[in-house]
Parts: sequence; structure tokens; C-alpha cells
Amino acid sequence: MIIPDDGLPADAFAAVRPAYGRGSLADLMPSVSAVLGVPGADDVLGLRGALGGVDRVAVLLVDGLGAYQWPVVFGEPCARTLTTGFPSTTPVSLVTLGTGVPPGAHGVLGFTSRMPDGRILNHIRWQDDPDPAKWQPVPTRFEAATAGGVAATQVTRAEFEGTGLTVAANRGASFRGGAHWEALASEMLLALRAGPGIVYGYHPDLDKAGHDSGILSPQWNAAATDVQELVERLVEGLPPRAALLVTADHGQLNVPADARVDLIESDGIVAVAGEPRVRYLHVAPGAVADVADAWRAVLGDRAWVFTREEVIDGGWFGVVPPDHFGRIGDIAVICQGRTVSLADGWEPPVISRMVAFHGSVTAAEMTVPLGVFVGGSG
Repeated sequence: MIIPDDGLPADAFAAVRPAYGRGSLADLMPSVSAVLGVPGADDVLGLRGALGGVDRVAVLLVDGLGAYQWPVVFGEPCARTLTTGFPSTTPVSLVTLGTGVPPGAHGVLGFTSRMPDGRILNHIRWQDDPDPAKWQPVPTRFEAATAGGVAATQVTRAEFEGTGLTVAANRGASFRGGAHWEALASEMLLALRAGPGIVYGYHPDLDKAGHDSGILSPQWNAAATDVQELVERLVEGLPPRAALLVTADHGQLNVPADARVDLIESDGIVAVAGEPRVRYLHVAPGAVADVADAWRAVLGDRAWVFTREEVIDGGWFGVVPPDHFGRIGDIAVICQGRTVSLADGWEPPVISRMVAFHGSVTAAEMTVPLGVFVGGSG
């Protein structure tokens, strides 16, 4: 396995707390909605100053385009950043963006989560079991927009239509499919030209290139060029009174072979969920202390090992209602630095072959851009 140098500076590994209610992904759609006049929406991010006179807003989420990756793609730092929620992983972030609430409220609390019947739900491969409207009960900001007379459209890959994650995050928005970045740009611009409203677009390729080949690999650089061209196409095509906001669900970091820790065998583990950067351990009754001690002894300062109560009380998810407690492991292992905890046998082997990862609390993973572009007046 070839691991490229991702060029991350030392400050990229500082821990960052989610800025819920001040500057997180949960605050973006409420602020956009407020600018567009959706009743009850609050412009937490103060977007009105930059978007005065705008009556239609496109929000483009580029999967994997963290704030530390933005300068590589666009040649300069992004002027403004947000934090993701926790964990800093795709399904959590997409639902956080779409609902406008922290993860604890909407209940999508990891890449995978254990369901009450003991099965492991992979939120990326989720279809209709469990029912998305029950697993994720919070109304989306797209539903609120359409109820308030503001049109809402989502543009993404056609194969994502009707999936559990799409329904959980984006229900209420009409659907347009786009097979590649050129189609995504075209469909988003068509929706903007159709009239006032919110247009949400999702582009997955940069994240995939990072996972498969690593940040700054030739494959990642090619995907980054596509992202640059996608944004340029959208900015050049913005109609009057339109704006484009560009953000991401998380950043990424490359993980060398010596930072990969195999699942620590300890008696009492009955299920493993989460992902390599934030591991959820479900354990037998009475085994929490022993399992936590075993993991702390092996990992030392390479990870924070919290009980469920400790990670909830720490505010990482925002407020978590009791119905969602079981979706978090009895123990949460939050990897630091470049460490990952692999769990072959509990998850697909492809996970251990990835080069770049995300999910934890470092600035590289938690900090995402907020690029703002406004169309001309005539």
C-alpha cells in the first residue's frame, strides 16, 4: 500500500469541538432559509450581509473537501470555515446539514450504528429498513422551506434517489439526477434558473479518491481538478439574484501502516460499530470498565476512550434524547493523531485497505469550508 504525504501541518491535528449554534453545518441551512424568507428560520451565520438581494441559493457539498484541502484545490485558504458535527463522517454530516440540527437530535450518530435488534446499520447502504422517517424523525429544512412557500431541489447521483440516507437528510426537496460533475453543474444551474428557492447539490468523487488512493495521490489530484471545474462552472453560470455556497461534510487525513491498530481483543465485546477513527464498542452487561481499561492500556494517548455517558455529557453530539442512546456504543474510542482502529470481521475488508480516513475530532477532519459566491445583478 502506497501512502502519499498529505502535507497536513501540525495544527491540523489539534482537537476541535463542534460549534453548534455558532458556526457548524447544523447552522447553514437555517441561515440560508432565513435569507430566503422561510418562516421561523434564524440566520445564525449572518449570511444576509453577503447575500443581500439574493432570492435563490445553491448549496454545493463536496464530499471530503475539508478546510485543509480547499487551498490545494483552489490555490488559497477559504475565507470562512464551519465545523462538522460529531463524528465527522458523511452520513452524520449530510443529515446534520439537511435537518439543521446537531446529530444527537436527528439520531444518525455514526457511519454504522447498532439497531435495537442487534443488527448493524450501514447508513451509506441504507434502503428502507429501518424506516428513515422513524430512524430520523426530525423534519428537514427542505420540508420547512416548501411548507413556507420556498421551492427546494436536490441534485445528486440518480442511484441515491429514495435511499434511506437521502430520505433522512433531504426529504421535502424535489429530486434531479446527475451522473457526473458536468451533469451536476447543469442540473443545479437549471434549477436555479427555474425560479427562487434552495438548490442542494452533492458531489462524492473527491472523498472516494482520498479513501482509495490518498490525499495528493494522482487520482485525488484529478478529482480535485474536477471539483475546481465544477465550482467554476457553477459560479460562471449563476443567474442574477443567485448565490452559491460551497461546503463539505468533513476533511481527510492519510494513515500510514504503523498507525493502524487491529481491533483490541478483550472479553465482553458483543458488537462493533462506528468506523476506524471513531469506534463504537457494545459490550456485555458489567463489562464496560474492563473493556475500557483494556483499550486505554493499549492505545494510551493515541485515542480517547470514553463511556457512552462521558461522550454524551461532553456535548459532542449536542443534546441526545434517550431514544438515541443505544446508537452510541457503551464505549466510544476517538482516535487521535493518525491512528485508526481496524475491525476486520466486524466490517467489510475494504475498510482496512483505505488510505485516507475521517470521523474523529482533529481540525483536519472537523473543519470545513464555507465558500460564498454571488451572481451578477443583470
